[in-house]
Amino acid sequence: MVLKRYGIDPNAWERYVSPYPCLLIQTDDGTVLVDTGGGTLGDHTGKLLTNLQQVGTSPEEIDIVLLTHVHPDHVGGNLDENGTPAFPNAEYVVSQTEAEFWLNDPDLASLKVPDHVKKAMIAFADQQVRPLRERLERIDDGSELVAGVRTVPAPGHTPGHVAVEVASMDESLFYLVDLVFHPIHVEHPEWYTAFDVDPDTAVESRNRLFDQAADRAALVMAQHFPAPGLGWIHTTDTGYEWTPISDE
Repeated sequence: MVLKRYGIDPNAWERYVSPYPCLLIQTDDGTVLVDTGGGTLGDHTGKLLTNLQQVGTSPEEIDIVLLTHVHPDHVGGNLDENGTPAFPNAEYVVSQTEAEFWLNDPDLASLKVPDHVKKAMIAFADQQVRPLRERLERIDDGSELVAGVRTVPAPGHTPGHVAVEVASMDESLFYLVDLVFHPIHVEHPEWYTAFDVDPDTAVESRNRLFDQAADRAALVMAQHFPAPGLGWIHTTDTGYEWTPISDE
């Protein structure tokens, strides 16, 4: 019943093509890029630099690159084709917990994905993050990057996965990143994904951030939701519901 409400036929093989957006935040104190996309991950990835150019931002203008977690679709554009930082003037930052996990023989045994996928995930970390380890700034799981932009601990998907809160005046945006993969997860936060390394902790993180977003009436962004991935989370008598911005 729930699947059908979201247009998913449980009796058919469904394939959901997910967007891989990055978030660009421009403030008076600096320009922050949240994640660097999939790079060479697929045929339709690797367009970050072109997209930045279209909005009038050059790689040299990025002050901070926040890596919310070390998965291929979030770190694939860290380096250019020569293996040098794609954002030469930026400080690359990642949570201390996340860095320790991926740079020290990560254990992906709990993931419900094939072994070749696990190997590919580790390979991406080795290719796109390990070369940066000497310049990689490790931060607390909850830290202010620039005024009005802070990371919010949201572990479970990965050990050091963080969400992002952007606040301006009396408005705020919660970027949940990979805390959720589909709007159905708002209605059913207990339904986890095969890529969640610690499902129970991921569910706890979802409920905590859903409550915060609803209490503050914050605009919410989710990486893998249908574009533009923006909307609001409301509490209901039975839990939560998602209202896309297009429905307002």
